[in-house]
Amino acid sequence: MHSTSSSQRRAHPSRPVGNDAAVRVYLPMTMTELAAATAAGSVGPAPVDGFAVTPGLREWFAEGDDEELEYAAQARAAAASIARLVADPSAPRRRVVLAVDVDDASVTDADGLDTGAVVVDAAVPSTSFVSAVVDDVAAIPDVTRAVEDPDDADAASDVEDHQLLWFAVQELTDL
Repeated sequence: MHSTSSSQRRAHPSRPVGNDAAVRVYLPMTMTELAAATAAGSVGPAPVDGFAVTPGLREWFAEGDDEELEYAAQARAAAASIARLVADPSAPRRRVVLAVDVDDASVTDADGLDTGAVVVDAAVPSTSFVSAVVDDVAAIPDVTRAVEDPDDADAASDVEDHQLLWFAVQELTDL
């Protein structure tokens, strides 16, 4: 269970979505986890770890505009997907980040630091899925190196050189 102070509660300025306030959260995943979430119609159970534009990330990257801050949160989720690949040797060696919009009342700042780490306190239904970014197959050798040796700074740098490909939510089942 994660405890947070009330000042850590809001992870991101709310975006109006219908009558509810929503926050964009980037969930690090593997291809296996994305397939399971798509088939199940949700990510969960709670708590679900992710990354968002938190006050700490906003302070760390003070000169960044909203788009740059969102990209920074997404990049941190992509880096976190490497750890998920380490934990699942059978998953295809491609970083995956699922973007979701969830009620900001269900999102807590996980550490209050500049990492952008958050916890979603509820399962995330597929109706909240927005898009995903996934490594191209050309990245597989570099991702494999980074998974085999997570402490190899050169491998991590080579992985970061690969741009993630964007997929609309209706394309997720085709991945």
